[in-house]
Amino acid sequence: MSRRTLLASATAGLAVTLTGVGGTGALWASTPQSGHHATTTISPDQALHRLKEGNEAFLSGRTINPETGGKRRHEIAQAQAPFAVIISCSDSRVPPEILFQEGLGELFVIRNAGNTVDTAAMGSLEYAVAELGVPLVVVLGHERCGAVGAAVAIVEKGEAFPGSIGRMVEPIIPAVLDARRGGVADLLDASVRANVSRTVNRLRQASEPFVLERIKSGKLKIVGARYDLDDGKIDFFNEA
Repeated sequence: MSRRTLLASATAGLAVTLTGVGGTGALWASTPQSGHHATTTISPDQALHRLKEGNEAFLSGRTINPETGGKRRHEIAQAQAPFAVIISCSDSRVPPEILFQEGLGELFVIRNAGNTVDTAAMGSLEYAVAELGVPLVVVLGHERCGAVGAAVAIVEKGEAFPGSIGRMVEPIIPAVLDARRGGVADLLDASVRANVSRTVNRLRQASEPFVLERIKSGKLKIVGARYDLDDGKIDFFNEA
C-alpha cells in the first residue's frame, strides 16, 4: 500500500470499540462527536514500514511532500488519527516529523530529555492507544544524548547536577549500569541503546491491562530505535 493509501485508510468511516479504561467501553464512529476521534486502520507492521520508508527518504534527500498546508490543517481540525506514537528526546536535532517525513496529524509525539516515560508520558501514551487506537509505539533514542551522558557522568564520576536535572536523569541510571556490565567500548552509546530497550521492555510488561491486551492481540507493537546524528539514519531494534 502507498503512503497516501494508508493515510486515506486512516480516516475511513469505521466504528471502533475500545475497552479496558476503568472497566468500561466506548463506541463511536469515525466522524468525531463530543470529542471522540477517528482511529487509523493501519496495522503495526504497516506503520513501522511507513516510518522506515520515511527515514529512507530523509536520508536520500527525496521529498515525500508531507501534508502540512491549510487543506490538511482543516481536514484534521476536529479530530486526529495518528498512526504512531514517538517517544523521543527533546534534543533540537531530533524532530520526529522531519526525520520520518510525516505531516500534520500523523505522529503523536511525546518528548522529554532522555526519552524516558514518567507519569505524564505514560498517560499520554495510554491516551493515544485507548482513545486514538494508535497501533505502533517507537521509543527513539539518539547518538550522544545529553541526558544519557549526564547519567553516565553520575555513574562514572559521581557528578551532581543542579535543580531538577539530576532527578530527571535518575531513571536512566539503571540503563547505564546495565550497559557498563557488558564491558562495552563506548559506554555512552551502549547506554543510549540500553535506555531505549529498558523503556520498551517496561512498556511491554508493566503497562495498564488494556495496553497489554492490545499487544497480546497483535493490535499494538512497541519497538526501539536509535537516531544517528552524523548520518541521519534511524536504526530500529527490539522489534519482536
